[in-house]
Amino acid sequence: MQEKAARVVTIRDIAQAAGVSPMTVSNVLNKRPHVAAATREKVLEAIDRLDYRVNVAARNLRRGRTHTIGLAVPEIDRPYYGQLAAAVIDEGARHDLNVVIEQTGRERESELNALALSRVRMYDGLILSAVGLGADDRDLLRVDYPVVILGERIFQGPVDHVAMSNVDGAAAAVAHIIAAGSRRVAVLLGALDHNQVDVSTLRHEGYRRALEDAGIDYDPRLVIEMNELTPQRGAEAIASVRARGVPFDGVFCVTDYVALGALRALADAGLRVPADVRVIGFDDVEFAQHLVPSLSTVNPDHQLMARTAVELLVARIADDHHEAVEFVSPFRVVARESTAMIASP
Repeated sequence: MQEKAARVVTIRDIAQAAGVSPMTVSNVLNKRPHVAAATREKVLEAIDRLDYRVNVAARNLRRGRTHTIGLAVPEIDRPYYGQLAAAVIDEGARHDLNVVIEQTGRERESELNALALSRVRMYDGLILSAVGLGADDRDLLRVDYPVVILGERIFQGPVDHVAMSNVDGAAAAVAHIIAAGSRRVAVLLGALDHNQVDVSTLRHEGYRRALEDAGIDYDPRLVIEMNELTPQRGAEAIASVRARGVPFDGVFCVTDYVALGALRALADAGLRVPADVRVIGFDDVEFAQHLVPSLSTVNPDHQLMARTAVELLVARIADDHHEAVEFVSPFRVVARESTAMIASP
């Protein structure tokens, strides 16, 4: 006879076996203070007795470490986040850490869930690439386990933060394309909400600064907002500005992923890159150097960002008493064929 499948053990089952409330079990699992040592031991013994998988978790609770950290990213299928995840995994391995990847779908609630469930999932700490959480949410980051934030949205919060040089990097990208000879530079970015701080608003600020520094008037007709940062929307943005008859001889794409579509649309329109239109992106994802023409871009030093995030998390795991660290990664402009000055035949 086939053995009956074991029933999933719940917190309520553990509470009943230990003779305590479910809240007490939750307090033990989440390492909250003010639980008597004898009570905590009863709960851990019940966990041991009821289920082997939870038995492993209980032993880890006693040791205080699982050697596992979480990495929550908006979209794992996007080149930038895939490259970032690979870098975090590499850096985690240097510290004998396993990395579990979660996808938040760019949703604030999913990012909050990643924060709320990290202790239950037995992570030693969490690296969260936040795009949904904003400055008003900084108090929600006051959790009782180590967290490092990657991204632009939260500054001067209660946890360590690793960010890109978005404004300066964008300004350098646009300055590069202007130095190559462009004077009418279009910018392809996400919807601008100047009440929020995100990748598009920051890189738009850098775009405007570069124009001002070069003495070039800002033309709002050259600012193309998109509802998502994809190659398809990048191609549609190029088609849109051309359909409106707005002249341009350069394009700054807020990400390399958007630039992929922009290059395709320019080729379909019979425009030569860089002879007719120069193009530059941001992120220096792996495919950028293999495009035809190869894509000029801004390299934000993914490996350094990953290394810093992991090292900050490791430091927090070892000792959570130091002040929150704000680290902004250096960058460099990588000049390739898409902005080269090539004479017309």
